[in-house]
Amino acid sequence: MAQIVSATDFYVGLKFKWQGAIWEIAEFDHHKMGRGGAVVRTKLRNVETGSAVENSFKPEEKFERVIYDEKPAQYSYKDGADYVFMDLATYDQLTISPETLGNAVKYLVEDMEIKLEVFEDRIMGIELPKSVALKVTDTPPSFKGDTVSGGGKPATLETGITVTVPVFVEPGEVIVVDTRTGLYLERAKK
Repeated sequence: MAQIVSATDFYVGLKFKWQGAIWEIAEFDHHKMGRGGAVVRTKLRNVETGSAVENSFKPEEKFERVIYDEKPAQYSYKDGADYVFMDLATYDQLTISPETLGNAVKYLVEDMEIKLEVFEDRIMGIELPKSVALKVTDTPPSFKGDTVSGGGKPATLETGITVTVPVFVEPGEVIVVDTRTGLYLERAKK
């Protein structure tokens, strides 16, 4: 049975069917206009193609919510442009394109356990752990007295992404990054 949601129920990450495709809400804002009533402004990402659009909906508009089945898997390796995962139930190897994975590619490290998001026997994406430990490969050196500003510095991590870290973090250290926000959380426990 299909679950129906209205535009007033939108939240970041909600997936729903609209215009013959599956869309994920990247951003939304309930906007009350003077006499004209309210609208829900959204930024949407097409789950299958990765393309993004902005659209406004009336609060009473209804949509079919898409709920994925989850299957445990493990990231194995990158094969050309694609990423190879092992289904932990069947041990089958599954190849997934970077378009399907979206921003998740920034956090993938070998042997990481994730959940495959499956809808109608198609892999629609993956769910990462809430945080991941990544090694710092490059960051500018800190200097004496740098701690007063309380700011941070850019650090490039083993997956190629750049995050802002405290000035005391050095190359070679392992840090914990929030996969939902891309923010530094702490140094990894040894």
